[in-house]
Amino acid sequence: MKLRCAVLDDFQGVATSIVDWSPVADRVAVTAFREHFGSEDELAEAVADFDIIVTLRERVAFPASLFARLPRLRLLVASGMRNSVIDHAAAREHGVTVCGTASSATPPVELTWALLLGLARGIVPESTALRAGGPWQSTVGADLAGRQLGLLGLGKIGSLVARVGLAFGMEVVAWSQNLTGERAAEVGVLKAASKEELFGGSDFVSVHLALGERTRGLVGAAELALMKSEAYLVNTSRAVIVDQDALLAALTEGRIAGAAVDVFDIEPLPADHPLRTAPRLLATPHLGYVSRDNYRTYYGQAVESIAAFLAGAPIRRLG
Repeated sequence: MKLRCAVLDDFQGVATSIVDWSPVADRVAVTAFREHFGSEDELAEAVADFDIIVTLRERVAFPASLFARLPRLRLLVASGMRNSVIDHAAAREHGVTVCGTASSATPPVELTWALLLGLARGIVPESTALRAGGPWQSTVGADLAGRQLGLLGLGKIGSLVARVGLAFGMEVVAWSQNLTGERAAEVGVLKAASKEELFGGSDFVSVHLALGERTRGLVGAAELALMKSEAYLVNTSRAVIVDQDALLAALTEGRIAGAAVDVFDIEPLPADHPLRTAPRLLATPHLGYVSRDNYRTYYGQAVESIAAFLAGAPIRRLG
């Protein structure tokens, strides 16, 4: 009898077609779920009879309580090599091997710039007006050249975002709790003296930090109040780094020119969530990692991980 493999959150319906699953097809039957399970109860009921689960990024939490409800589970493959929502100790206790995959920094960098440029030039409202027979030009675009781009975080993704900003002729500054002047100089940018200086002086602020206890809620009402009235905020990192209520208030009251977000504290975003109708907001449904090449890596290496596990030699183990 074949082992059963569940692929979670296959929203686009491409998981089983974008890569070749034939290396494990004789031993594994794959079922892809296109709808997100909104609760642990729903998820546990749906996948209780599966031996293998493939999950995307940190979208689905795997706490100890869930592992206890999945007695058949033996392999969990998560895209990316870091996952903060899997209880690795519980996985070991229940005999579940956890493996990861590679993940490219390029897609979130490219989406960051798509959002920033969309904000700066009013792409969505202008396109919508044109298609609906609305006014011919109604916005005045913001310039990038000569403006300050403030990066909250200068890691792998932040550094790549910085290079694009420099190519646009922007003055790029960065700040994080561990950033040194030497590291900033390596990337060719300036180190802000403080978080407050970065927010107060930047025309565009983009968030590129890993989520942790020190970064949760790092951007709140006080930081947003420092921003210029014509400045923009972009967050393609983690939703809870930015206080959602404070951001909503700043947008609603027109205290900043606009924001673009790709991440939310609840995903998928409920239909009645106020961010769906917030003014001055360009929002996308967590597309940062969603690209053909990244999906080929995720699912291709998931197949490799399954094959290696079946051969008794798991690869890219996590935890």
